[in-house]
This record gives sequence, structure tokens and C-alpha cells, in this order.
Amino acid sequence: MEQLYETLSAIPVADQTFWQNFFLKFYRAWFYQDRWLSYFEGLLTTIEVTAAALAIGVALGVVVAIVRTAYDQRRPGTHNPLLAFVNFIFKIYVTVIRGTPMMVQLMIMGFVIFASSREYTLVGALTLGINSGAYVSEIIRGGLMSLDPGQAEAGRSLGLSYIQTMWHIVIPQAFKAILPALGNEFIVLLKDTSLISVISGKEMVYYARAIVSRTYEAMFPYIITAVMYLIMVMGFSYLQSILERRLRASDRR
Repeated sequence: MEQLYETLSAIPVADQTFWQNFFLKFYRAWFYQDRWLSYFEGLLTTIEVTAAALAIGVALGVVVAIVRTAYDQRRPGTHNPLLAFVNFIFKIYVTVIRGTPMMVQLMIMGFVIFASSREYTLVGALTLGINSGAYVSEIIRGGLMSLDPGQAEAGRSLGLSYIQTMWHIVIPQAFKAILPALGNEFIVLLKDTSLISVISGKEMVYYARAIVSRTYEAMFPYIITAVMYLIMVMGFSYLQSILERRLRASDRR
């Protein structure tokens, strides 16, 4: 293939056929100087950033959802100043994060809050996690609020604490209802990793842009990147559908 590339490269551009030109551009974007390794290096970083952001987002989302649900479902006439204050802080967090663009949040974190840091990829993962936490919290809160309050009351009547009731009774039931929405949030999070390139995070788009700067040809590097994202999303969607089918099957037993 390298010999074919050298042979075709010797042909003047004006004399090349469409397919010869197509092959040369693809070869430069993928095979030349082992550039395919750069895409997979970016892919590995993308997966790592997604996993880290997902862990941060789920942890934040669960905490925020439980606190806000506890505040919304408090008994009439009762008032807990600490719970009210924490709920107020979390409500501001959700409002601000959901009301501002992801790219702006990345720029603020990368160029303002962590302006002296050179760990751009870590800053990107942290920002994505904080952003995802706001959306995950609303997804979980919606699932918790949709359940019959009698479920929680039954757990409390058995002597379980609020946290134990949520963990052993409420959350397992809510998980089945919120799984599709959580899956969609994960897919959005996976695709949003492409945005960390604006603060020089080294994921797939970062390397694609570097290859474009060398080849002066944008089509193939970006199409290759898009195809790699598409394959990852389709793979996760397939795994999600399997999990949903198994959960539905367990309900019928």
C-alpha cells in the first residue's frame, strides 16, 4: 500500500482520477506515518474522560437528587434549616449548570478557574462531570418522585433510616424507570468529550485537528473521528438495550 501511495503521489494532482485522489487523501489521514495511532490514543483518552466524568456525575447526581427529594417530600409542618440551606445551594447549582452552555463552562474552568493548570484533560473531565451531575440529579429526582410515597413510608415503618430506605427500597425500583434517560445522558456525555479540545484536552478531535494542520485536508480526519464516535455510541446503545430487556424479563418473573 505504501508503494501504491508513492506511485500515485508522483502523478500531478490535475491528472489524478477521483479515486486516486480519494485514496491519497485517506492514506495521508490514516496510514501515513502511522497516524492511525493518534486516533486510537485520542480514543483511549476519550474513554478515560468519559468514565471519570460519569463517575463524578453519578456521584454528584445521586447526592443532589436525594437531598432535593428529601426536601420536597418532607412532612407538612416540619422544617430543617440545614436541609433547606443545602437544597437551596443544590438548586442554584442545577439551575446554573443547566442554564449555561457546556463550552462556556469548559472555558471558565480551563481559562479562569484553572488558568495556571496544564492538566487540560483532567480539567475537562472534571467540568464534564460537574455538568453531567446536574442533569443526572434531575433524572434521578424525577424517578424518585414518580414512585408511590408509600414505598418509603413502609421502609421507615420497618425501622430503616432514610438513607437505608432510599438505598434498599426506593432507588432499585427507580433505576428501572430512569435507565433509558440515564443511557441517553451517558451518550451525550460521551459525545461532549469532543468539546474539551477547546481547552487543549487531548481527545480524538484534538488529534484530528493536529492531522488536519499537517495534511491541509479536513474531510477524512473529521469523518474518521465521527465514525469512531458513532461506533462507540452504537455499541453502548446495544448494551443498554440488552440491560433493559433483562430488567423487563425480571419483572415478568
